[in-house]
Amino acid sequence: MSLRLGYGTNGLTDLRIDDALGLLADLGYDGVGLTLDHMHLDPLAPDLAARTRHVAHRLTELGLGVTVETGARYILDPRRKHGPSLLDPDPEARAARTALLDRAVDVAADLGAHAVHCFSGITPPGTTTDTAWQRLTDALAPVLDAATRAGIPLAIEPEPGHLLATLADFHHLRTLLGDPEPLGLTLDIGHCQCLEPAPPADCVKAAAPWLRHVQIEDMRRGVHEHLPFGDGEIDFPPVLEALAATGYGGLTVVELPRHSHAGPELARISLEFLRSAVRATNGAAAC
Repeated sequence: MSLRLGYGTNGLTDLRIDDALGLLADLGYDGVGLTLDHMHLDPLAPDLAARTRHVAHRLTELGLGVTVETGARYILDPRRKHGPSLLDPDPEARAARTALLDRAVDVAADLGAHAVHCFSGITPPGTTTDTAWQRLTDALAPVLDAATRAGIPLAIEPEPGHLLATLADFHHLRTLLGDPEPLGLTLDIGHCQCLEPAPPADCVKAAAPWLRHVQIEDMRRGVHEHLPFGDGEIDFPPVLEALAATGYGGLTVVELPRHSHAGPELARISLEFLRSAVRATNGAAAC
């Protein structure tokens, strides 16, 4: 079994970007899920092109792959978590989120990233479901055009509590948009445990044709809380075996955004856990 393992910079927010990348390379990770945020390649600060070139050089120097993630909590609004979203009632606010995603696509192209991650956002109060889906499709259209030009997949993530929360919702979006080629899926293994009707390994198998990015952590059924491995309920060897069987070639990124205070240590033990789970799976397959 061969999986490319990464760690998300949203779980290393107390480290400078150069230090975070150096840590992950030293530990033996294959790549990084790079969240564009004020402490790590701020997409709204001056000299973005020069800073992106520096990060690209650093990634190449360290031999790290990269996915660009866009889940920074307060990058657009210092008072509203993940606001404004693609579903915001204000057209100008929605446009700001679309512009951020467009910029993320450009950064991803310059870094040689294998995908750009995004999510829908929570349906605002007083907004009908039909209106929310219409806003989402309208707001994503220019981003998908940019992704097509750049040759970078846009990998949308089903997020508990969001308009697009499940795999079924992802397929609904695909249908609404006419199944555009650059639209793919970010599959979060913990979210599968949290709210999908099927076990996480079965979710991986069902999602295989659309997988463009994978996030992984432990979680409990019905509780959206990203947990270190072993603190939740997921049986990981079958999940990793299912991932390997898909032929997915992108990164599988550890997603622990609330654990930055212990980020370096958790990055170490998370890699040890996943490697052990892979060995267990390989050993079972050999019997």
